[in-house]
Amino acid sequence: MPTITDSIGRVLAGRYRIESALGSGASAHVFCAWDVTLRRRVAIKVLHPALAGDSAFLRRFQAEAQAAASLAHPYILAVHDWGEDDFGPFLVTELCGGGSLRDILDEGRRLSVAQALLVGSEAAEGLAYAHGRGFVHRDVKPANLLFGEDSRLRLADFGLARALAEAAWTEPVGTTLGTARYAAPEQAQGRQVDGRADVYSLALVLYEAVTGMVPFVADTTLATLMARVDARLPGHDALGPLAPVLDAATSGDPDQRLDASSFAARLRALGTEVPQTAPLPLAGPGGHKLPPAPSSRERAKADDLTELGLSTPAPAAADLAGDSAARGPKAEPARRRVAGFLGRTPVKIALVVLAALLLVGAAAYGVSASGLFVASHRLPAVTGDTETAARQALRRDHFTLAVAGHRSSVTVPTGDVIRETPVAGTVLKEGSTVKVVLSSGPPPVAVPSLSSVTGGCAQVASMLAAAQLRSACTQQNSTTVVSGAVIDWSPQGRAPLGSAVHVVVSSGPPIETIPSLTGSTCQGATTTLQAVSLKAQCQNTYSTTVPSGQVVSWSPTGQAPQGTTVVVQISQGPPPVPVPNLLGDTLQQALTALQNAGLQPGNISGRGSGRVVQTSPSTGTPVPPGSSVDMTLQ
Repeated sequence: MPTITDSIGRVLAGRYRIESALGSGASAHVFCAWDVTLRRRVAIKVLHPALAGDSAFLRRFQAEAQAAASLAHPYILAVHDWGEDDFGPFLVTELCGGGSLRDILDEGRRLSVAQALLVGSEAAEGLAYAHGRGFVHRDVKPANLLFGEDSRLRLADFGLARALAEAAWTEPVGTTLGTARYAAPEQAQGRQVDGRADVYSLALVLYEAVTGMVPFVADTTLATLMARVDARLPGHDALGPLAPVLDAATSGDPDQRLDASSFAARLRALGTEVPQTAPLPLAGPGGHKLPPAPSSRERAKADDLTELGLSTPAPAAADLAGDSAARGPKAEPARRRVAGFLGRTPVKIALVVLAALLLVGAAAYGVSASGLFVASHRLPAVTGDTETAARQALRRDHFTLAVAGHRSSVTVPTGDVIRETPVAGTVLKEGSTVKVVLSSGPPPVAVPSLSSVTGGCAQVASMLAAAQLRSACTQQNSTTVVSGAVIDWSPQGRAPLGSAVHVVVSSGPPIETIPSLTGSTCQGATTTLQAVSLKAQCQNTYSTTVPSGQVVSWSPTGQAPQGTTVVVQISQGPPPVPVPNLLGDTLQQALTALQNAGLQPGNISGRGSGRVVQTSPSTGTPVPPGSSVDMTLQ
């Protein structure tokens, strides 16, 4: 199959003469062509060779094209013809001179709420008409919402998505993901798809048209679809009164979702309440203006099949001979007159030569000034090149590059060419200026506030992923922010889609090693702990091994966060012992009992042969070990 630029000027099926390229997609090249039979401009979609070789697909495609041609609605693109020749299978549709919604968005423009209501209501009405006749689009996206020069919307590619879904081929990398950007969640669940899936897709298209971003987009097709299961449409300030209508059109449960008719009615009703704004900023087909309509003379030439590359009969020999004979007799007198004139005088000859030179010089200057002798070249494709590489490629053919602007892109790296005008393949004279639009990188998105996070880096990553951002999370000790909470993040406000947000999460206070407190007093232990940002709490305890006033033990031991209180046990010496019951004992019995209790006898009064009738301290009184107990015997 010839390249898209080599196809200019070809004739399909002896009827459609290709004038210019409008664009190229995953399944086909799209051209503007002149219908020499009906004398009108049309759009032609020529399928890629991989599809052309799939006989099963071609049968399905022809059936779908014929069925789509039966859809007659002001908001559905009219299908005129279907055919196949050496160039490949092709579909002929009406030509929409206003371009697509994708072209508008690719120019960095956004729709107002009023404009989105108009586009959405017309698209929903077209879908409702098709759904009522058994059609499900399956691929509603900005590139399939086309506009006429009168700004009226047409839904394109009815039937093509279904045929492609059953084709035995593999689309280019990224195509499926691109389509999944607008797919309904039931497609990830293997459920049957009906017209309400188209409603979901249209709602996402309107969301993007107003906000500049598509919600729920992840790194893979499955992740994108699964992110929409049981998920509510995220709010956005730009949506205004449109938000609740889109929310009702994107319910995760198709049974709770608006159908196309209800969606159209809600949008129309809201449109009567919202102030009207400027007309749609149409971009032209493929983002370019159509070439000027051919004049009557050009149309006659275009309609002449001999001018379309078909063979023409050679002039008859008799005609050539007759023409020569007709010229012969009249030529001789003229030659004689010139010879006579030139023979009269050398001055006259010089004047004739001078006049001839002046005429030739003037003609040469006029031709040069008009640019007729300036070389022309086909414009090379520089889309996807860096600005430097694009300038070099254009300079080889003596073209000049001019940067017409910048716009956001999630697929084209910053500084690379997104669009060139005129389109690649256009024949231009040397010295022409080629305008390019450069990528400014991914579009900015709102960075969510992380001040309420308490779950650490895991919660941060989840919140940023929902906002289509990446997390670069680190931990840092803090004595003022609790563990798991966010200390700071950057950038705040807005950041490029898919970029990293640097987040610092608190890991709590620093960890300190608790020093040994053995042999310290309470005051000494307090001073030692304060030196490592710890606190001391002294408590008294008895000890038979540690002298009174010294540290017996402390808790915790090992390590603890700064600011932790360490409980320190201070010895009070051995524990007290109770005075044994000596009443009624003999003196010897009493002395033995005191010795066994670790006490000593004090003053002893009364008869030595008597029995103890009183002690001081009294029986049961706790006293320090070694204390004296006085006794009275009687």
